[in-house]
Amino acid sequence: MKQFLCIACALGCMVFLSCVKKDSNPTAVPSVFISEVRTVSGVSATTFTGKTKAVSEVNLAFRVAGQIERILVKEGDYVKKGQIVAKMDNRDYVVQLAAARAEYQQVKADAERVMALYKEGNVTASNYDKARYGLQQIAQKLKNCENRLADTELRSSVDGYVQTKFHEAGETVGEGMSVLSVFESGKIEVEIKVSSSDFVDIEKINNFYCSFESTGKDSFPLRIARVNKEANASQLYVVRLMLAAPYDAQKVTPGMTAMVYAEIPKRENEGNVCIPSSSILHQDAKTQVFVYRSDLSTIHLREIKVHSINRDGTMLVEGVKAGENIVLSGVHHLKDGQKVKVLQKPSPSNVGGLL
Repeated sequence: MKQFLCIACALGCMVFLSCVKKDSNPTAVPSVFISEVRTVSGVSATTFTGKTKAVSEVNLAFRVAGQIERILVKEGDYVKKGQIVAKMDNRDYVVQLAAARAEYQQVKADAERVMALYKEGNVTASNYDKARYGLQQIAQKLKNCENRLADTELRSSVDGYVQTKFHEAGETVGEGMSVLSVFESGKIEVEIKVSSSDFVDIEKINNFYCSFESTGKDSFPLRIARVNKEANASQLYVVRLMLAAPYDAQKVTPGMTAMVYAEIPKRENEGNVCIPSSSILHQDAKTQVFVYRSDLSTIHLREIKVHSINRDGTMLVEGVKAGENIVLSGVHHLKDGQKVKVLQKPSPSNVGGLL
């Protein structure tokens, strides 16, 4: 029994000593990444996703009704202004023109006889006027029939590419119904949609350019063509940008996606330093960051003012100076005045920090 009690006391002492040793360990020093506050220039770069649009797109339609006899082009074909792109069955219009010509010849002969008699004084002025005006009327009717027959041939009104065929040969179409759409070649715009904050500065931007996947690394300067002053249902403003340099019309066509780059001037009274949004702590109705003091290896809270948020997640602020170091992330787990250990970011060639 005495031996058992000695063993139990020894075990109890060991457990007590281990607990005391564990509790006496100092608090672990947290490790943090820091980031240097950097100065920004008077402009900030931004990007938009755009889509190419034809400056001029026209729908071609017959000016008369009837059955389409032939469509002479297909989608994607290049057409010249005045080129015949479709024909209509013109039999009825040929008959109408023949009847108008016969009527014209008859009225003309009658009018010429009345005019001759009027010169001899054998008919009244009233009969002369009826003959003269009747001849003018039938001449206009004849011209109308000639025009309607000519309108059975549909011609392109611009130089460009056929985009869409709305009807096929054999279909009957009414007067003014679109048969083909053609977009004018050599004139392409890029359409982007911007937020209200960007819309305020849109007229100040003088450095737009874009790139297309189809053109590789080539980029093209842009200039503002027109700006819609009314926001759409998504509270975005439509901006059209004209390609301001020559481009390959085979590689840049309407409907393509474009990456648009721009430089937006910094607004007056904005901060001139930029910090990542992950470094900001919102606490007690204050916006703060942890500033690192290298001489003490400690961090200290400082209140800042945020002026604007960039598209890359960084923020233009005031309250910290360029060159100061702030905690990059994990700020919700830190305390004011706390001692920290700074971690070094691994280089891109040392993935995982293994070297």
